[in-house]
Amino acid sequence: MDRKQKILELAKQMGLIRPRDVEEAGIHREYLLRLCRTGDLTRVGRGLYAVPGAQTSESLSLAEVAKRVPNAVICLISALEFHTLTTQISRSVWIAIEKKRWEPTFDYPPLEIVRLSGRAFSFGVEEHQVDRITVKVYSPSKTVADCFKFRNKIGLDVALESLRETWRSRKATMDELWESAKVCRVANVMRPYLEAIT
Repeated sequence: MDRKQKILELAKQMGLIRPRDVEEAGIHREYLLRLCRTGDLTRVGRGLYAVPGAQTSESLSLAEVAKRVPNAVICLISALEFHTLTTQISRSVWIAIEKKRWEPTFDYPPLEIVRLSGRAFSFGVEEHQVDRITVKVYSPSKTVADCFKFRNKIGLDVALESLRETWRSRKATMDELWESAKVCRVANVMRPYLEAIT
């Protein structure tokens, strides 16, 4: 198999590829640029390439972020959109990173970053496949608790909508919501709202 076929096969398998992926396969990254010039690959973002016309989902920006920042977890409004628990549409991808981690900076897709530590960061992480890329997303119950935690950033109305929709769609039990509230240290804030929906 020649280099071109090898790269195209890799792109089909992985959905999105980076120069690092090509180099790990023993091929120089220059070949990515050559394949872009000939139209065999499309540049979908800085340092991200895909086969033209590849079937991609509406969550492509989440896959791009997961590929570039593998330690990040999709959170808040982006997680609500992923779980179909909001009417909000975010222009940015919301991610959580650990407190002392390097903060990613790139132009597209735009990011909104929150920092969490310890159990508040690691609790409720789910892994989903988006365009053949593993994307870490907080569970519905953890996302609701985060919305209350960051209500000054996203608005109390968003937090309340997320709780109502999660409960209505049965995407989390009362026990899961309560445990997430305790982990995020918003149990006292959420208590009256949890009592109101039961």
